[in-house]
Amino acid sequence: MKVGLFFGSFNPVHVGHMIIANYMVENTDLEEVWLMVTPQNPHKNQRNLLNEYDRLEMVNLAIKNNPKLRASDFEFNLPRPSFTIDTLAHLKEKYPSHEFALIMGTDTVNTLPKWKNYEEIVNGYKVYAYPRPKADISFEFDNLNVQQDTPLMEISASFLRRSIKNRRSIRYMVSDDVAEFIDKWGYYQ
Repeated sequence: MKVGLFFGSFNPVHVGHMIIANYMVENTDLEEVWLMVTPQNPHKNQRNLLNEYDRLEMVNLAIKNNPKLRASDFEFNLPRPSFTIDTLAHLKEKYPSHEFALIMGTDTVNTLPKWKNYEEIVNGYKVYAYPRPKADISFEFDNLNVQQDTPLMEISASFLRRSIKNRRSIRYMVSDDVAEFIDKWGYYQ
């Protein structure tokens, strides 16, 4: 099985994430996309980060009716912070018959040379990239597959968190189930 790994904090998961995940599974050779909830990204501020189990629950709520998408807590039991190369090694060990590829924005592709053991990633895994606003590819490699037709999304989780804090509606930017979950628990207020 060919699986696309879409790593993220998903704090909260929003329609931009869902559109990209669905686009990748419907328009590439990927059979499934796993949304890999990252408990602690070494490159991001953890200050406003919800508990990983709450973020995982929001991803499950967002994808509940799509059998080609899967929420993953795989990194929850790995050492922190989570480094992609380490996660990939553990995934290959647990799922030896799967072929894994990475899904990331063009802005993230440009940061790959700063990642731990990035050479192993770019030489050993296919990377499906989607366009990001004002982020042309400046780092190219053989396993890079840029999906130019992916819808360009300018929505961000930080914008959603600010909107919630300022008591503005996030309707249509997250699924109804995710909005209800956030409201029920009073998150990001």
